[in-house]
Amino acid sequence: MTIHYRDHLIESDRQTIEDILKSTAMFSREEIDVALELVDEGLTKGTASGYHFLLVENDNGEVLGYTCFGPIPCTRDSYDLYWIAIRHDLQGKGIGKNLLKKTQRVIAKLGGERVYIETSSRSIYEPTRGFYLRSGYRKEALLKNFYSKGDDKIVYFRKLSTKKSS
Repeated sequence: MTIHYRDHLIESDRQTIEDILKSTAMFSREEIDVALELVDEGLTKGTASGYHFLLVENDNGEVLGYTCFGPIPCTRDSYDLYWIAIRHDLQGKGIGKNLLKKTQRVIAKLGGERVYIETSSRSIYEPTRGFYLRSGYRKEALLKNFYSKGDDKIVYFRKLSTKKSS
């Protein structure tokens, strides 16, 4: 399968992203609503929203997954990766790994040197945490009972290469 990347949102992406997030069976309705708020901001304001999107598509233009990321306010060159999601039936095929690498290259081109990702300590996120570690991130912080009692917030970090790449 040949894949392509697109760095702008179109109206139909809102429903597609919702479908992708639902397909993973990992996110609550509230979490999906937050993701869609970022999509709405991106559709309305573009990059002026502070949110950047990278979508991965197949040859037919079907969206397989996406990332949402942006500069962290009041920092010089730190970025948050807010969302990364791949359609459930395509997980484990390297699409997410390549999407994350491409996202990191875009962040570096935008002047980002550090990327932070936060996630939950719930067991359902164990594969996600392993993915971040295998992708060169390290656990930077743990905030006990952040989301709820027994559900910690884990922050991952990666320093990007300072070389400008495509």
